[in-house]
Amino acid sequence: MHPRKSWIIPCVLAALTAQAAVVYKWTDASGVVHYSDQPVPGAERIVTSGSSINSAASLPPANSSPQPSRAAAPSAAPITISSPQPDQTFSNDEAINVSLSQALGPGQSVAWHLNGRELDDQGPGTTQFVLPNPGRGAFAIAATITNQTTGEVQTTPSVTFYVHEPSLLSPQHRNH
Repeated sequence: MHPRKSWIIPCVLAALTAQAAVVYKWTDASGVVHYSDQPVPGAERIVTSGSSINSAASLPPANSSPQPSRAAAPSAAPITISSPQPDQTFSNDEAINVSLSQALGPGQSVAWHLNGRELDDQGPGTTQFVLPNPGRGAFAIAATITNQTTGEVQTTPSVTFYVHEPSLLSPQHRNH
């Protein structure tokens, strides 16, 4: 990512949320800038509130020994969420299928987040599951994929979906 354009992502993150949020920013050994909602050793903590961005202190490194330099791996297709679709609407009596666009690679694990909170009932290898009824409202789901071998962390773009109660006036609820 070009250094002059690195301000775009924090500005977009700030514009997309009306509530305060914490984002972590770090640069890997290849010089690639990453952003995540999960803390990573050595990451800069960025607090967003409305349209302003305030940088806070960096997280302490996990250990004091320097990390060995790694050659850049060939870029694989980024992992994304394939289900649910962005802006998809569900009735609160429908199953909400959640899945990643591809299988995890060797040494990779995944953590799922619904509205910024980790889903504790999903194991580290779970790439698809049925989300229990979360209630009515707008929801954002994202996944953080961690490569246990290299320490690389990738967070999928968040997918927003909606759940509503079925109308009593809808055809499937009418009694004739």
